Amino acid sequence: MQPDRYWLALGLLGQLLFSGRFLVQWIASERRKTSIVPRSFWYLSLGGGATLLAYALYKRDPVFILGQSAGLLIYARNLWFTYRPGAPAAGGTDGGGGGSATGTPASG
Repeated sequence: MQPDRYWLALGLLGQLLFSGRFLVQWIASERRKTSIVPRSFWYLSLGGGATLLAYALYKRDPVFILGQSAGLLIYARNLWFTYRPGAPAAGGTDGGGGGSATGTPASG
């Protein structure tokens, strides 16, 4: 396989991770019957964002690089918030991410 194909595969993997976070959020919200953002959403955001940033750097796309870089800071901070004492619990479900999770109700 040519190097460009590896990068394309990496970019597609990043997009899959990034898009998968919405499926996780939807499942968690359906289980709780309210809008909730589970911790696994932020892990998928970080994983997908970092992978997409690597792809953007390879492509040397400044718009894509700026967007993913800014997003990573926000995702990391939001994930950090879920570990702070007093963070609201998600009722033991994180939409299939495994284990007990902390989530935050989504503001409406």
